Amino acid sequence: MEKVKETTKTKDDFKEMVKDIRVAMLCTHTANGQIHSRPMGTSDVDKDGAIWFFSRESSQKIDDIEDDSNVCVCYSEPYDNTYLCAMGTAKIVTDRKKIDELWNPFVKVWFPEGKDDPELVLIKIAPHSIEYWDSSSSKMVVLFNMAKALVTGEEYDEGEYGKIKL
Repeated sequence: MEKVKETTKTKDDFKEMVKDIRVAMLCTHTANGQIHSRPMGTSDVDKDGAIWFFSRESSQKIDDIEDDSNVCVCYSEPYDNTYLCAMGTAKIVTDRKKIDELWNPFVKVWFPEGKDDPELVLIKIAPHSIEYWDSSSSKMVVLFNMAKALVTGEEYDEGEYGKIKL
């Protein structure tokens, strides 16, 4: 069972924690109530903590969001043992000014027509809760502590778990 530790982490900490994580898993609910997950490249986490993704308007995830805007975005960075999960409300944004603001040349891989692609939309996720698991230990320290827990019979301390203040 996870022990929630008091935290002073904020939206700014969330932005910092995910800035180098290239891929997130966006989870939506399908029309028949199933959960569907897919990898997405985060375009931005803004000052309010909102998460932004580019998408194709005709994609299944857009249909899912229009049916049920409750989503989950999960980030994982095993290299430094950082994991986050943001639950929130998704909204489809077609504002061309915002698309221009977030556009970068890498997005053109999915949208060869560029910023003016008529299928190009943004997904904005406004988190209502964010959980994180963070162990700043190296892999060797983690393995050592796991082995120590096995030998001593004590519960393994997997690091810090908390909720980010929004």
